[in-house]
Amino acid sequence: MKLEKYSRPKSDKCGNIRFILWYLVNCVFFKSSLPLPCRVRIFLLRLFGAKIGRSLFIQHSVNIKYPWRLEVGDNVWIGENVWIDNLDWVRIGSNSCISQGACVFTGNHDYKKETFDFFSKPVTIEESVWVGAKSIICPGAVLKSHSVLCIGSVVKKDTESNMVYSGNPAKPIRKRY
Repeated sequence: MKLEKYSRPKSDKCGNIRFILWYLVNCVFFKSSLPLPCRVRIFLLRLFGAKIGRSLFIQHSVNIKYPWRLEVGDNVWIGENVWIDNLDWVRIGSNSCISQGACVFTGNHDYKKETFDFFSKPVTIEESVWVGAKSIICPGAVLKSHSVLCIGSVVKKDTESNMVYSGNPAKPIRKRY
């Protein structure tokens, strides 16, 4: 790869007051381990453009890149040390759980090109999905309703509904119900 040929993609980062303010809020109220009530974090997410349903439980030490590219349904649980690197949209369906240390990535670089081209794809986590601790969700993945991603698994493509997945890459191991 020839990084001198790399050109940064346009983003809503550089020089944008909204990004700068969010960066500060994210550091103080989200990424830190301050024991703040969930309603404070929910208020701040909504203030910065996130679409949040009822009864979100969001732990401390959560890192969210761009709240204005986040939709969360009702009765969702987000555990500590979750990283939502949403350079593109992340949609989390109702009654879903993203466990401790899980990572949701929407962007990456094309390793096949010398220019290290950046790409992004949205991630969708449908309703009643359980993402196990330390799991990784890659750009473009759709976790179908009632699916389970076991601890430490890596999902790179769409899952099937009501299936349990495990491993790297994640493979179906059995039906959930």
